[in-house]
Amino acid sequence: MKNIEKTVVLNKEIHTVWEVVSTAKGIAQWLMPNNFVAEVGAEFTIQSPFGPSACKVTNIKKPTYIRFDWDVDGWFIEFKLQEKGEKTEFTLIHGGWKVEDFVSSAAKMPTKMVHTNMAGGWEKIVGEKLVQVVEQQ
Repeated sequence: MKNIEKTVVLNKEIHTVWEVVSTAKGIAQWLMPNNFVAEVGAEFTIQSPFGPSACKVTNIKKPTYIRFDWDVDGWFIEFKLQEKGEKTEFTLIHGGWKVEDFVSSAAKMPTKMVHTNMAGGWEKIVGEKLVQVVEQQ
């Protein structure tokens, strides 16, 4: 299945956005409670709608990129930041999707349904909550 990808242009410089997307406190404000550490190899937990989810940071390029494995059926999440003058383009990619009829061990429903639900959730999280938190910085 295709990756879910959500992009928004934020009215803040890249370093401000980086603080919101690369710290446990910042991520908790717009995404989910967590104990994220911005170090490759760091293991952390996100309190997802499916319950506590084990994650592991697999790549960081400050201040433009974070990737972590989300131990829910092989998912991964990427945050990509790109400078746009005094603004920042932020893209979230949620990948690692299985075939449509695979039943998610965490969500207990077929991947196609989870994908549809998550696509709508990411729209709200990135397009509304992240924008709100960043604009308050």
